[in-house]
Amino acid sequence: MVDVGDKAVTTRRARARAEVLMAEETLGTIVAGGLKKGDALSAARLAGIMAAKKTPDLIPLCHPLALSSVQVEVTPLPGRGRIEIVTDVRCEGRTGVEMEALTAAAAAALTIYDMVKAVDKTLVISGIMLVEKSGGRSGNWLRPATPL
Repeated sequence: MVDVGDKAVTTRRARARAEVLMAEETLGTIVAGGLKKGDALSAARLAGIMAAKKTPDLIPLCHPLALSSVQVEVTPLPGRGRIEIVTDVRCEGRTGVEMEALTAAAAAALTIYDMVKAVDKTLVISGIMLVEKSGGRSGNWLRPATPL
């Protein structure tokens, strides 16, 4: 692990995103609450929060952090056949929370995939990426606009 003991404690924030692409009919089933496994949107939110907290157990050499906030937005996009996931993670610490935000987005997407795979075999998880970060020695960073 990288030694972060000499780094200053600062407010750290990271936002990440992911998408799950599917048939429009499948999205309608999810929104209507018609999945046999239950509410995929709520399950994805919870999975994202849990994953952010477990990131050091999943990613080798990732520092355990006392997270102060984990937000997971799971938004169905009717007419586009996709669900957008946006995560926002914050802490006061010596290292960033990018991996926690990315892990939350990935776990939320995987949860939707798991709950929907019996209904739609064409599912695609796409666009897992860091959107922005702030805090720490390297300062702020915002992903340039990219079409997805």
